[in-house]
Amino acid sequence: MKTYFNNIVLILILTFTSCTDVIDVDVPTEEPRLVIEASINWEKGTVGNNQIIKLSKSTPYFDSNGNVPVIGASVQITNDNDGSVFIFSDNSDGNYSTDSFVPLVNNSYTLEVINEGETFIAQENLNPVVAILDVYQSTDKFFQDVLEVNFDFIDPENEENYYYIKFQEQEDLLPTLLDFKDEFVNGNLITIFNERQEDEDINQVEYAPGDVVDIEFYGISKRYYDYISILINQSESGGPFDTTPVALRGNCTNETNPDMYAYGYFRITEVSKATYTFE
Repeated sequence: MKTYFNNIVLILILTFTSCTDVIDVDVPTEEPRLVIEASINWEKGTVGNNQIIKLSKSTPYFDSNGNVPVIGASVQITNDNDGSVFIFSDNSDGNYSTDSFVPLVNNSYTLEVINEGETFIAQENLNPVVAILDVYQSTDKFFQDVLEVNFDFIDPENEENYYYIKFQEQEDLLPTLLDFKDEFVNGNLITIFNERQEDEDINQVEYAPGDVVDIEFYGISKRYYDYISILINQSESGGPFDTTPVALRGNCTNETNPDMYAYGYFRITEVSKATYTFE
């Protein structure tokens, strides 16, 4: 009986082994696209003349080398209100910089990038942002031992305002991003807060005394608000019933070949910054 059982096991092993086939799966790929990282941020209380734009080429999803820097492009921003032009110099590493930019609130700006015979254009308005009035800590009213950081600001009356907020604990690799509009709170004193619940799955712990959090508070256009809202939603998805994220199209159009639009976004914003240390 023992010999018979061993023979059955051997037959089953041979059967499953002989039925193993190698399946080649064709992974969809597309031609590399230009990636434009053009975030012109003017911090309140500074001149704002030093600015950097980064250009790269996209790579396949499973490529571990990351995006490829673009060298030799022509990059400039024009103030549409007064016609002044700001040339960004090629640093030969994918970064293009200027030390002479002049930010003016409520002015329109146009970005032009010329690369490999193709011209890319994007336009944005420089939206102002109000000052951060106060930064302080509190505890969650439902979980009294969970620390949270808060900041206050007064939303301007009789205006449509859109905001982008970043909380970055200095020991964390990734920030917490928020989008906010004043649709139902126009003209009020507004408090924005951030807390961290313990989550072993992503190795996240609650805020603790001594933690230092950097806060960035941006005034943005409606179009950028719509863009960043989708981007934040995609970054937070991952459940079994979530829709599959798709490539998010920004505002950088290809005037030479419209089908080959660039990834990324040209934004130009004023930003209020603050830093808070938990006690």
